Amino acid sequence: MSTVTAKPGAAALPADAMTASKVPAHQVVAFMIMIGLLIAAPFVIYPVFLMKALCFALFACAFNLLIGYVGLLSFGHAAFLGAAGYATAHSAKVWGFPPEVAILFGTAVAAVLGLVIGAVTIRSRGIYFANITLAFAQMIFFFSLQAKFTGGEDGIQAVPRGTFLGLLDLRQMYVLYFVVLAIFLLGFLVVYRAIHSPFGQVLKAVRENEPRAVSLGYRAEHYKLIAFVLSATLSGLAGGTKAIVFQLASLTDVHWTMSGEVVLMTLLGGLGTVFGPVVGAFILIALENYLAQLGAWVTIVQGAIFVVCVLTFRRGVVGELGHLLRKPL
Repeated sequence: MSTVTAKPGAAALPADAMTASKVPAHQVVAFMIMIGLLIAAPFVIYPVFLMKALCFALFACAFNLLIGYVGLLSFGHAAFLGAAGYATAHSAKVWGFPPEVAILFGTAVAAVLGLVIGAVTIRSRGIYFANITLAFAQMIFFFSLQAKFTGGEDGIQAVPRGTFLGLLDLRQMYVLYFVVLAIFLLGFLVVYRAIHSPFGQVLKAVRENEPRAVSLGYRAEHYKLIAFVLSATLSGLAGGTKAIVFQLASLTDVHWTMSGEVVLMTLLGGLGTVFGPVVGAFILIALENYLAQLGAWVTIVQGAIFVVCVLTFRRGVVGELGHLLRKPL
């Protein structure tokens, strides 16, 4: 990795960090195309399907920040999605919070949970890190199953959508969709800014060669903890939004299989790419939707399709497209 000269006493930054704030033109074009498609989509495709896909796209983007740019594989990200969902649903239904405050509360719960879990696990690496995060996620799952306020196996149902910011009636489908779209774009831009900032360049340096990054003066564990908390926070934002959309918080979102699904979304779209998790989420949600009629065979068919995609597109769909165009997407 090339470096630039640093002033005495300061660590050298990767050369790419000097241009980190410059947005590539092709990514701006791709972003505008994505926005155009998402604005037009609800007039052609069922909005509820799109909102579900957008929530999981944000979830996948948050997960990709951790695995794609830090190199940490978490098997417990469902804990943040589900915990935020329960916190949002409970605060909206029982405490009467308006939707924006309920979502922020759920996001804050996920952030605190991420800080606690991250502080314990961040010193671990590889399979040890993955297993510890999975263990914490299972603790959250059993807590959600036993706690009275979560509703057990029934979950929290009939969550009121309310009025967003006191102006937008979320009971209207198109209004709800564009609010969800705005939340997704906000989270997407936060991730994009993070990975294209000097902070993101340090994360990449830690991913590629942590001992060297430490020798240059960077406190690798602090950077990884910040990335972990940011990933957990955005996962919580996705979970809280999902709870308002479906008016439900259930055990499905804290189950370990949800952590597996977000891994599939990221790998399918393209690990370490900007738009890959979004594409992967839409593909996986579409498969679940259109293959639902197969019943118990859905998992087997999904697995077969995933194997074919991995063998055919080793870099993921967006990763292969970027390689073909010779421009990172």
